[in-house]
Amino acid sequence: MTDQSLYHPPLMPHLLIEGLNRYHDEPCLFLGDKVASYRDVRERTSQMVQALQSLGLGRGSRVAVISGNRPEVLANIAAMQLAGCCGTPLHPLGSIDDHAYVLEAAEIDALVFDPGPFAELAAALQTRVPRLKHLLGFGPCEQGTDYLALADSFQPAPLVAPEVNPEDISSINFTGGTTGKPKGVMSSYRVTAAMTAIQMAEWEFPDELRMLIATPLSHAAAAFFIPVLQKGGAFYVMQGFSPDDFYDMVEEHRITATMLVPVMLYYLLDHPRSQSADLSSLETVFYGASPMSPSRLQEGIERWGQVFYQFYGQSEAPMVIANLRRGDHDLAKPERLSSCGRPTPWIHFALLDADGKPVPRGEAGEICVRGPLVMSGYKDLPEVTAETFAGGWLHTGDVGRLDEDGFLYIVDRTKDMIVSGGFNVYPREVEDVLSRHPAVQQVVVVGVPDERWGEAVKAVVVVKSGIEADDSLAAELQQAVKEAKGSVQTPKSVDFVDAIPLTPVGKPDKKAVKARYWGDQARGVN
Repeated sequence: MTDQSLYHPPLMPHLLIEGLNRYHDEPCLFLGDKVASYRDVRERTSQMVQALQSLGLGRGSRVAVISGNRPEVLANIAAMQLAGCCGTPLHPLGSIDDHAYVLEAAEIDALVFDPGPFAELAAALQTRVPRLKHLLGFGPCEQGTDYLALADSFQPAPLVAPEVNPEDISSINFTGGTTGKPKGVMSSYRVTAAMTAIQMAEWEFPDELRMLIATPLSHAAAAFFIPVLQKGGAFYVMQGFSPDDFYDMVEEHRITATMLVPVMLYYLLDHPRSQSADLSSLETVFYGASPMSPSRLQEGIERWGQVFYQFYGQSEAPMVIANLRRGDHDLAKPERLSSCGRPTPWIHFALLDADGKPVPRGEAGEICVRGPLVMSGYKDLPEVTAETFAGGWLHTGDVGRLDEDGFLYIVDRTKDMIVSGGFNVYPREVEDVLSRHPAVQQVVVVGVPDERWGEAVKAVVVVKSGIEADDSLAAELQQAVKEAKGSVQTPKSVDFVDAIPLTPVGKPDKKAVKARYWGDQARGVN
């Protein structure tokens, strides 16, 4: 019988080694006043691999990470891959209850942490989670091991890939939790290899890649690590996002690419420097993670040009299900700005109805995919996994439609759909209309309990600075939807708020918004 390893593709550990070995003294990471070369990152990675192995952490060990943006995070990502550890990032803004839940659910063996902001949290988590054997601090810490000092005790050695298979689990990432307890998405080495191959085939990376990371490095860097290494590029890392710091870094370092979530783009567009900052070096602005307002996107294109590149995916099939290329951000076709692009040809894609049958072109159906990009399942949730994989497809829970040119439009999440008076209302369509109004900075639309209609459509709106939020504006917004979509989709009420709550990954938290109106009712639908 043929050894199946004969057919295994290169996996993330192999790609990291090849990329880190390709260059030497060229800069790889800029963070604050520190610059690390490829050689620096390579050697630090080797020392960290040996440090992990000295503690018995290797193939299959479960390691979580919580840290601010600091240089060691990048080397640790590589070290965990090369040691064969299964990684779980913890969001810096998450609560201790959320973190304890994740550590228990993922059966974490070790926590790597930044002792500055997270020493107390790490100690508290070890008390809460008895199975947590190791605390590894990026520096001296009262409780646990100084990971960096331990790494210093080893000499750098050539990097060696672990003996892992494509189906071994390389990470367990927890979903944002917008619909209940977070689910642990088990991703194999196969998934990251497939994602990276599609990125390299389709994504429009600049030839000279100076990549500005404005989001947590522990989350964002892994997705861009291989493309940056393969192009001999460098990461430029912000220690915290602010529009002024963003504009400063783009101008100072002639940044050529970045990745932002829509709410960050809104802040940048609303900042006075959006008109005056020199962004001429910026070739590609990757954006995704939540829907982007078409009107704000148009504003960005008018101001900065066709530099935007949208990616669509989810934890269960990450980042590359569909892509809207720079040239497709065409102001001559404004309707296309509501699209998330064409589905990638490198996975199987279908829009299915409730019976698992393909819908006719132009009609809405659930986005379903299959192929090497798909997760292995949800950890310890076999019934939920089976439901998600029904009929041999990954059911994303997103409702979409394809236009005649093959562009995909996300209509909504299946679980966000509002049923009002027997009619289905998709909040995304209403949000797109409202976000085009010049007074609206941000908006979410939810269904709220209504004795007459079952559910009533409610718009929750943040207005732009200097705008008066009153009954007159509310009526104006309602009329705009009525004219664009008809009376069924028109919000029965409009609430003005100072801010819309966000999930830890920066998406509008519709669960939190709905909770204001549903209270302690057992169901969130009527």
